[in-house]
Amino acid sequence: MKNIPSPITFLLLLLAAYLAYTTSMPTYDPEEEVSTTEFSTQKALHHVKKISKNPHGVGFPAHSKVRDYIVSELQKLGLEATLQVGYTAGDWANFSKVVNVLARIEGSEDGKALLVLSHYDSSPHSSLGASDAGSGVATILEGVRAFMSENQKPKNDIIILISDAEELGLNGADLFVNDHPWAKDVGLVLNFEARGSGGPSYTFMETNRGNQNLVKGFIAANPAYPMANSLYYSIYKLLPNDTDLTVFREHRDIEGFNFAFIDDHFDYHTAQDSYERLDKNTLAHQGRYLMPLLHYFANADLGDLKSLNDFVYFNMPFIGMVSYPFDYIWPMLVIAVIAFVLLLIKGIRRKTLGFKDILMGFVPMLITIVVNGLIGYYAWPVLKWAYPSYGDMLHGFTYNGYTYILAFVTLSIAIGFLSYHRFKKITPPNLLVAPLVIWLILCGGAAIFLPGASFFIVPVFALLAALLVTVNQKEPSALLLIVLALPGLWLYTPFIQGFTVGLGLKMLVASTVLTSLLFFLLLPVFGFYRNKRIWGHIFLITFFVTIIIAHFHSGFDRENGKPSSLLYILNLDEKKAHWATYDHVLIDWNQEYFKEPQTASDPDEYFALGSKYQTHFTKLAPAPVKEIAEMNIEKTQDTLIGNNRSITVCITPQRPINRLDIFTNTTDITEAFVNGIPLSSFYLQNRKGPRLLTHFVSDNNYTELQLTFPKNTYLELTFYEASNNLIGEAPLNLPKRPENSIPMPFVLNDAVITTKTVRFD
Repeated sequence: MKNIPSPITFLLLLLAAYLAYTTSMPTYDPEEEVSTTEFSTQKALHHVKKISKNPHGVGFPAHSKVRDYIVSELQKLGLEATLQVGYTAGDWANFSKVVNVLARIEGSEDGKALLVLSHYDSSPHSSLGASDAGSGVATILEGVRAFMSENQKPKNDIIILISDAEELGLNGADLFVNDHPWAKDVGLVLNFEARGSGGPSYTFMETNRGNQNLVKGFIAANPAYPMANSLYYSIYKLLPNDTDLTVFREHRDIEGFNFAFIDDHFDYHTAQDSYERLDKNTLAHQGRYLMPLLHYFANADLGDLKSLNDFVYFNMPFIGMVSYPFDYIWPMLVIAVIAFVLLLIKGIRRKTLGFKDILMGFVPMLITIVVNGLIGYYAWPVLKWAYPSYGDMLHGFTYNGYTYILAFVTLSIAIGFLSYHRFKKITPPNLLVAPLVIWLILCGGAAIFLPGASFFIVPVFALLAALLVTVNQKEPSALLLIVLALPGLWLYTPFIQGFTVGLGLKMLVASTVLTSLLFFLLLPVFGFYRNKRIWGHIFLITFFVTIIIAHFHSGFDRENGKPSSLLYILNLDEKKAHWATYDHVLIDWNQEYFKEPQTASDPDEYFALGSKYQTHFTKLAPAPVKEIAEMNIEKTQDTLIGNNRSITVCITPQRPINRLDIFTNTTDITEAFVNGIPLSSFYLQNRKGPRLLTHFVSDNNYTELQLTFPKNTYLELTFYEASNNLIGEAPLNLPKRPENSIPMPFVLNDAVITTKTVRFD
């Protein structure tokens, strides 16, 4: 390259990546003055602070207080807030009482309504729910206030749904979609969610058909900081994660948008999901989505959103949204292949490309991607071996997770430079052929198996242009090559971090492989570096320095608590009690209860089935038997109908409880009702293992089961009655956790549990 030294070109690339990240979301300014018709992040933060004072899962004391606050705020806006109360088991047999909060802004026409949605319950048992989803509720309350301040009547009705029991199994959305008369009016949903406590908010479109009209509407609404691409939803659909919007799509064929942020994943569902830890810029980003989309879709034809056609779409820094039909995927790929072949012919004729050097160019590429793939694949198991306490962060993203991502990205770059240093005699044009081959193969695979990722072809065209330049010029302009590297840099840099943050450090392989693939796209610049070995050593040193920094931040403190767990389990049949924990590494607080640990046995299977990540107990130990009121189990009906037997059993708590888990033997349950609500036949036919249902109890209510099973078999039911009052309350009155520890999320924790088994012959 001419004119610019390699350190300057690298700094320019680094600056471009930095600018892309910093321009991906707005900046919160507490001193900024906004008009009454604009979204105020400051006012939204006030709502978050009010909502997230205490854990407010279904059945917890603060749950109704949060609901009352939302109702009062809607009433302050002059809206009539109504409550939809009912019971549902959803699709996952998580039964609960649901109290949805609803309001409606009347439109001037009779078309379909726009529904804005978030949920107000926090995850049991300890989450403060500031981000998930206090931020969503606050975004809607403040957005509706700003919208109504304009005193302009929209064409479409706007329905506000602040749903309940989302964390239990999308129960609030299930009740609304299937039982509320307004559900039939809905034409589009805007849903606000969170899976962390910071970072940019990503857009996920949900539709049963083509996304063409949704994409066009989103672009027409023109949000200022779009973070959206068709790959996000393609991957989202493959994961076992649903939101309230999923219920609308599956049950009523209603399309919509999810807006969710995932950074700082370590706060997700924990006691650290607090007002203080919510990224203020992130909340501002949610508002920047809501306002333009609210204005646009409140006046658009929501009855004309369905389409059979799909669009590829993606956002580019400083450019905004780009989209094109799926029909363009194969022509673009064919054009790229033809251009590649023509450039090969041209380069060979000009003798700037040679068969031997082209083939040799595959060697450093394969070394780079194979070595980095192996490093990324084994990185997390090695880290968990070196730091066993990481195993207690069940979502798999540690507090120093960003440092690890940086470390392995720098190591991947080091491997790239060192691999290509060994082949420094090969000219840059010859080095570019191998990356083009692998990228064209990847684009072909995406076209067949993952069409939403077909925008990967865009940086390939830039790489083809770079090959054209290098074939024709021995010393091309460095600035031109940097410009041609920008599409790859801007499109793939967010994925290098995003996949690992969202899916946990087990996906470090995504970061190392994507870094390798991006390195290949930057070869038009890096290929001209004369001192690749020095660059490799610089990044290798950076890796070791970063790993050392990560080590010194591998512990836990007051700001970043270690997840810990403790349960007291009393078997009412055997009159035996146990302490139980999921911890791989005990802390001083719970270590004293496991001086005589036993191998986890019978109860372990049941509790693993009830946890998000199938988490098993790590230790059991004998515990003193305490006087705890025994649940009352009464058979109220027993009937034979043909070849089936139907029984009704009522379980009434004799102490304050939060949940009741019910398990069965292998008897085939053909029909089941809980408090008169049926469990879906699909669930009963496809359930795996002994779990029948979980009742998340409100108002200390009873549980009535009506079960039908073959008359020539017997039924055995095992009941686990749990209250989240292990700490600081009778009869055990355990001391509080130290400040450097938090309750482990995603499992039943801090609980006093009684178990009882009843057999019906």
